[in-house]
Amino acid sequence: MSEIITWPLCTLTPQTASADLVPFTRSGGRTLGGVQPTTRTDLGFWEISYSGIVLQNRNRDAWRTWQAIRQKLGGRSGLIAVRVRSSLSAPYVSGKFEPVIDTEHSDDAPFDDDTPYVQGAISVVTDGVTPVGATSIRLRIINADDNLVGVRFSYNHALYETGPVTSVDGDIWTLPISPSVRELIPAGADLEFDQPTCLCHLAEDRGMDIDQNAVGKFSSPSVSFVEAVDYWNAT
Repeated sequence: MSEIITWPLCTLTPQTASADLVPFTRSGGRTLGGVQPTTRTDLGFWEISYSGIVLQNRNRDAWRTWQAIRQKLGGRSGLIAVRVRSSLSAPYVSGKFEPVIDTEHSDDAPFDDDTPYVQGAISVVTDGVTPVGATSIRLRIINADDNLVGVRFSYNHALYETGPVTSVDGDIWTLPISPSVRELIPAGADLEFDQPTCLCHLAEDRGMDIDQNAVGKFSSPSVSFVEAVDYWNAT
């Protein structure tokens, strides 16, 4: 996924953001009592909205970034990894927000370009292989709060949300997840809890239209995304 860009949340920061799972359900015929039963299919998808992104006229870098992303995406056909705010439910050991830190290897070596590694505050790995289409997962806590219920994480830009715990065996939690697993997750995989992302398309071809306000000296566009389920179906 090296060619997929990530939304620059620090440069183009929304005032409000939402990430909602849209479930797929099947409806049966109505009963004699008039009730229409529905069955969950677990094939839902994510819809994400960034609202009120402030672009001040004097901030030329922000305008260039917006326009470069718009050009790269080319409407709904493009792919972008969208950050999902998760700090309010993330399983921090301290029980409150903990920032990611810049660190180096144990031998004090950084990346080849001399930049340090980014280390998350939360460390949770998979226990066993989680196949494509699975609706539950086994997680091993390395460094996290001892409660993985109702949290969000991603793996290779596929975003998931956990439900009520099924079982706990020491540091291994078995939980249902939604949506169904997009890509095989290998045993021992490091999962992204600090800054989870979701692979998306723009919801509309003209979803990044923007006006320039010569009087107010700023613009505050909003943008909506929908999970790129077609990408996972094609891989």
